[in-house]
Amino acid sequence: MESNKDEALKCLAIAQKHRNAGNYASAKRFCQKSLTLFSTSEAVKMLEVIEVEYTEAESSSQSQSQAAGSSSAEARSSAAEAHPSAAGARHRHGGESSKAEGKAKVNGDAGGSGAQKKRDYTPENVAVVERVRKCKVTEYYEILSVKRECDEGEVKKAYRKLALALHPDKNGAPGADEAFKMVSKAFQVLSDPQKRAIYDQHGSDPESRFSGMSSGRSEPSFSGATFRNAGGFEGELSPEDLFNMFFGGGGMNMNGGSFGGGPFGGPIFTASFGPGGFRSTRMRANVPREQPPAEPRSIWVQLLPLFLLFAFSLLNALPNLFSTAPTPDPRFTFNPTSRYNVERTTNGMHVKYHVNAAEFSGHPIAAELARNENKPGPALRKFESNVERAYTQDLFAQCQRGIDHKQRRKDQEVGLFGIGTDWEKVRKIEQEPIESCNKLRSLGLLN
Repeated sequence: MESNKDEALKCLAIAQKHRNAGNYASAKRFCQKSLTLFSTSEAVKMLEVIEVEYTEAESSSQSQSQAAGSSSAEARSSAAEAHPSAAGARHRHGGESSKAEGKAKVNGDAGGSGAQKKRDYTPENVAVVERVRKCKVTEYYEILSVKRECDEGEVKKAYRKLALALHPDKNGAPGADEAFKMVSKAFQVLSDPQKRAIYDQHGSDPESRFSGMSSGRSEPSFSGATFRNAGGFEGELSPEDLFNMFFGGGGMNMNGGSFGGGPFGGPIFTASFGPGGFRSTRMRANVPREQPPAEPRSIWVQLLPLFLLFAFSLLNALPNLFSTAPTPDPRFTFNPTSRYNVERTTNGMHVKYHVNAAEFSGHPIAAELARNENKPGPALRKFESNVERAYTQDLFAQCQRGIDHKQRRKDQEVGLFGIGTDWEKVRKIEQEPIESCNKLRSLGLLN
């Protein structure tokens, strides 16, 4: 499962530590645990390497035991002349030594045959190697078989396909290693926007151009290569490191090199392939430098946003602090009751409404009427406008309900297909007046 992949990589790192310390039994155990959690090609490769090294270590230790046994046997033979009773012990130890020697010989043969295993290949492997090697080392687009206007996704897709086909573990054809290096170099250049722009402009290796090297046909060199897109490394990257980072290898050398940390810290293995041969180095991921502690800001500067927010809220509330709250309009109804016993008529549409005498006389509107000698003022006009709006809205609602009721009666009378319908009755229903609609027509609000 993908959720166990991180734990598997941790077990693989612990196995590498035990392997470096010479504790091959623990290294083998943790490597097998990593394969149980999540099977990866790196774990399989490391397990093979550990088993070979474990066998060689046992062979060397048994050889040393055999040499020590031979010297002790000579000493015992000389001592046996003086002590005949030691002959039986000498015979017993001699048998054990011969058994250890036979076991060491078998293990040595097994280790040698594993180290000299021949690499197989198919005609398809040969074809892809020949196609890549026919290209010049700086024909990066031709090496990856992509167009010049391709995007980064197409470059990654082409590299993934060729890297899997040319990897030394999967392709043993002659020249596969060089083809794998050429594909890795092409991907490093075309996947970096800055290097790709320089290459598109000059047509030569951007790294060789800056280092003063010739851009002609030469062995592909990866010294000084930079891989920023895969995790922020600055330094040398081998084709194997590039392959492992691209496919999630975590920085382990699949050819038996050292196993380092991931892209977030710790040593990682790097290598340089070039005319000078194979050169391996160790490097560390970029660790951000500690920034000097910033000077503490004043407490007043930190509280300044709160002060500004409080001041803005206070300015918005000032008009309400120094003004009286508006008095609500007096309550009214369109039908007279014992509570609403004073009838009034609006000055616009002449709508009759009723108010409470005590409430209306104590309202500022009554005081305004007294000052204006019963002439309507702004407060009364605003109040009566609200009364007329409520009246017309009520009439519109009643009119709509009346129209809907009339339509339902007509539909019920006509039926589904109008068979046997009393059309005289239908016409009477249509001619029935709707009082609320008629009032709206009289007010000029309905056609």
